Amino acid sequence: MNSSTPVSSIMTEFTLTINPEDELNTIQQIFKNYSFHHLPVVDKDHQVVGIISKTDLHLFFKQLTKDSSGRAYSTLTIRNTKAKDLMTGDPMVIDPEDTVGLAADIFMANTIHALPVVEDHKLVGIVTSHDLLEYAFKEVTYKEN
Repeated sequence: MNSSTPVSSIMTEFTLTINPEDELNTIQQIFKNYSFHHLPVVDKDHQVVGIISKTDLHLFFKQLTKDSSGRAYSTLTIRNTKAKDLMTGDPMVIDPEDTVGLAADIFMANTIHALPVVEDHKLVGIVTSHDLLEYAFKEVTYKEN
């Protein structure tokens, strides 16, 4: 794998985001309808303020189940939960010209699996550990043939 390749060559140009005030049911529907596992949270200027993973969502529901078995409480909690309540705020980000080697180092050092790609303070994409694995595997397969 060429670790000096820029992240921009393997990132997903991201168009689907949510804002901090979006409701939990919106987040659930997005994760249900799309195959990705991370959802950037952006403000009105399209600047990244957080990120939500499917794991964050699962942990929320696991904790809610532990906290109460009452349907009314659970329904009210779900209705009042917003993206800002679930997101990891101020997430680590990476620049499109940063290298895949740097992205790999960040993933390994922090046990995270997604980095919003930001240029001029605006979200332009996302790179995941899956993207890095796919890139490395394609390079190895190409060299073998």
